[in-house]
Amino acid sequence: MGSEGWTRREVLALLSGLWLGCGSPRSFLGQVFVPAGQGWEGLDFSKPNPCWNGLGPLVSEPQKLPLIRLTDRPIQLETPRPYFLDVFTPNAAFYVRYHLDGIPNAVDLKSWRLRLEGNFRRCLSFSFEELIRDFSPVSLVAVNQCSGNSRSRFFPRVAGAQWGNGAMGNAVWTGVRLKDLLSRAEPLPGTLQIQFQGLDTGKGPEGKGSHAFLKSLDLTDPALERSLVAYSMNGQPLPMLNGFPVRLVVPGKFATYWVKHLSWIRALKEKDSNFWMAQAYRIPATPGNTIRPEDAARGGWTTLPIGAVDMPVRSFLIEPDGSSKLPVGMPVRLRGIAFSGGKGVERVEVSVDGGRSWMPAQLGSDWGPYSFRLWEKVWKPKRPGRFVVAVRAFDRMGHGQPEEPIWNPGGYLWHSVEKQELVVGEV
Repeated sequence: MGSEGWTRREVLALLSGLWLGCGSPRSFLGQVFVPAGQGWEGLDFSKPNPCWNGLGPLVSEPQKLPLIRLTDRPIQLETPRPYFLDVFTPNAAFYVRYHLDGIPNAVDLKSWRLRLEGNFRRCLSFSFEELIRDFSPVSLVAVNQCSGNSRSRFFPRVAGAQWGNGAMGNAVWTGVRLKDLLSRAEPLPGTLQIQFQGLDTGKGPEGKGSHAFLKSLDLTDPALERSLVAYSMNGQPLPMLNGFPVRLVVPGKFATYWVKHLSWIRALKEKDSNFWMAQAYRIPATPGNTIRPEDAARGGWTTLPIGAVDMPVRSFLIEPDGSSKLPVGMPVRLRGIAFSGGKGVERVEVSVDGGRSWMPAQLGSDWGPYSFRLWEKVWKPKRPGRFVVAVRAFDRMGHGQPEEPIWNPGGYLWHSVEKQELVVGEV
């Protein structure tokens, strides 16, 4: 490889699927591409992932820019770091997460229906055209974040997709209020939960009866009041891999409840006991939903469905990304994002000494309590050396981010303070 730029062969090889990670041999936009099969010398997979993103090849799927593939059955694609420089994540760069491998690659809108069934006074069916024509459209800005975002930060490492920080995205969602649909169908007395199902199917975990992905929320959950059945994402139809023709949007909750290709809404008279509610996506019923690995191994602890909590407050440094040295004495613009599960971002603080001291950052426009919020801080390094930049956010209720790592067997809810080493001058 030459040092003056990319050759045509290198570009073609990159686009055909090289590995995305961190470290040598070649850095690009804060990441590093390593040819498949050459291994990861210097990376210790028995420790937390040191890279901002997860590790995997860049792949191109329909309606998508090249994203980082973690698995292909079911498909899981992570958004690279540079796409988070804007408050809105481009549709083509939005991450993808499926649980089952039977995902639709086409939907015939002439025959597709959204059906409300079960313990309703009126069982109803709506075409795509009726959803757009017969209901007032509502828009909101909200972060969609996988429950396991940043799972590769956990130590000891836990099973599941080893996401870096890119299993999230922020968008303007437009659609029908869920409560308007429920009001028309009218849940009958005795209804305990509302269940949601999409078009994806598959075998699921062996012997678990999980051939369909089903999620439920209590009828009394305030999240139902603010939820949408969305048919538009950033002013465009949903990409197929993000849930076309409609998906559930549950602001403040993790993405496991944002059911894609939503086609059935059911009123249940009993608690949902399917695998995806009773066994999967459970968190410790402990303060902070964290537990020591040795205590988890002993058993006897209780769990909650992850829908029982809102997303915790988080923040990230997006640039600089540590891929190049910074000059001494020249102002550097530290930039990033922060968000919460509905309380809004009150302030963001930045440290350049690994968290020993903190400085306030300037916040960007407020797009609502469920949205990304941009932040920036101008820093002028006065000496050469290695600096550890840390960032932490606080919501309007005073909730912040823990300095220490959290842990639970599912690898969920990671929101500890993120740190990035930057090199200034000749070191």
